Amino acid sequence: MVDQTNDLIEGAEARWRDHWARGPQRTRWTTLPLPPQPGDPAPDVDLLDVAGGPIRLSAVWADGPALILFWRHFGCSCGMDRAKRLATELADYQAAGANVVIVGQGEPERARRYAERQSIDVPILSDGARRSYEAFGLLEGTPAQILFDAPDALLRCDPTAGQDLAASRHGTDRAMVDNPWQLPGEFVVGADGRIVHAHRYQWCEDYPDARVHVAAIRTAAGTL
Repeated sequence: MVDQTNDLIEGAEARWRDHWARGPQRTRWTTLPLPPQPGDPAPDVDLLDVAGGPIRLSAVWADGPALILFWRHFGCSCGMDRAKRLATELADYQAAGANVVIVGQGEPERARRYAERQSIDVPILSDGARRSYEAFGLLEGTPAQILFDAPDALLRCDPTAGQDLAASRHGTDRAMVDNPWQLPGEFVVGADGRIVHAHRYQWCEDYPDARVHVAAIRTAAGTL
């Protein structure tokens, strides 16, 4: 089988450039109902597994509590940092009773490569259209939320600065791909399909305290 992952990455880089040129579009909730909160039913969305097979998100919490982590993009440095943190936290989440999964923007082929290169030991589900992100109320961030430690030219979304950044990352694991403005989020969902805990990032490195996730998972599992 021909590996088309590099071609997919180039397409994702083109999408990044398009999103960069437009700037963030969804930075606030503008319609009712409000995004789902703890106690509300978790949205159920059709996704793809790394083999390209269809999977309903509800399958993740069908047999018990789930921790669902929505990633920014596969070239994001903070996502790679989150992967390292997850490696140290995963045993505690699983011991508390959670089925842990990641949802990413990339196609199954890119998700598979990302999992291998970042040593991720949980499934990654693909949502290229980001329908599940929107359903869970995850907004796009402003440049200040995403690029707070970057040079002023990037904070201004200067076209040339964006092109130079993308060119400098091309061909690396930190290639600028997909939507650069997407903010992450992490949710604990009980076996009854209701959200127990919602952590929507306020900036790209707004990592949650693992102890809060563990407590929420144990609450959902009824082991407190």
